Amino acid sequence: MKYFIVLWLSVVLLAAPSVFAKRPVHVSYINDGKSFLYSGLPHERGYLFNPDAERRLRLVTLNWPPYIDDSLCNKGWVFQLAVYLLTSQGYGVYVEFLPWARAVRDVELGKADIIFPEYYIEQEAPSDVVRGKTRRALLALSHNFPGGEISLFKHKDSDFQFNGQLQSILDKTIGIVRGYQNTPEFDALIDNGKLKTVEAVNDLQQIKLLTNKRVELIVADPEVVRSTIKQADVSIAEKRHMLNQMHVLTPHLAYNPLYFALSKQVPDWKNILHNLNQALDAKLASGEIQDFIARSKAQCE
Repeated sequence: MKYFIVLWLSVVLLAAPSVFAKRPVHVSYINDGKSFLYSGLPHERGYLFNPDAERRLRLVTLNWPPYIDDSLCNKGWVFQLAVYLLTSQGYGVYVEFLPWARAVRDVELGKADIIFPEYYIEQEAPSDVVRGKTRRALLALSHNFPGGEISLFKHKDSDFQFNGQLQSILDKTIGIVRGYQNTPEFDALIDNGKLKTVEAVNDLQQIKLLTNKRVELIVADPEVVRSTIKQADVSIAEKRHMLNQMHVLTPHLAYNPLYFALSKQVPDWKNILHNLNQALDAKLASGEIQDFIARSKAQCE
């Protein structure tokens, strides 16, 4: 019998290591003068908060450090902010990390309620999921919250000088991440076939496209580039090599605030959007969100 139990445990551990690797995630905040602590328990392939709530929302996201990442000590401040805002409105929250293209597909088809964090989605941006539809026909954007810069990067050996005009990059091969929004002007050039792009599945892959000289430029948030390389499963020497091969170009393309995007395929999406925006507006006006972000960042320092 002892042999059987040991053998069974070995099989389970090999077959489903993520079940045993996940630990609860804690989100604490003060709302209307009261302290709240929610523990997100591993559930299915993600984390579930406030499980007894009448309405449970499925949120899909990605690994995008330093904003959000399944390997960060608190999953990142954007993860914490999403749970904070929605549990404060009485919702149950289930968060699942997915490849970005899969997350986009799920929310645009109504299999998920919310995808986050998103950049601004222009009205004309076509859906890659539903032919003949724009993304804004399928998704509703929340009010925005703090984000970061987005920039072009070149290889250190390149002598290209960026003058701030997108016309100057029309002859370049540019790495992008599949399904990402960048800036409205940059994305319009892609949609109209005026930019030659190579798609990557995530930020690390597009960083490697640039450092291996398979593209001439990539577009990314400088903080994400640094954090992605820092957390990459490669040697310290390889991390240094990647950082040394890349050069960020100025001026930056834009400062991009962040958004939650809600599926319009969900029957009560308007009510969810109203409640989420109400929480965002009130807590931004009071400074609570800024304080919450600072505390969430400090947890991992």
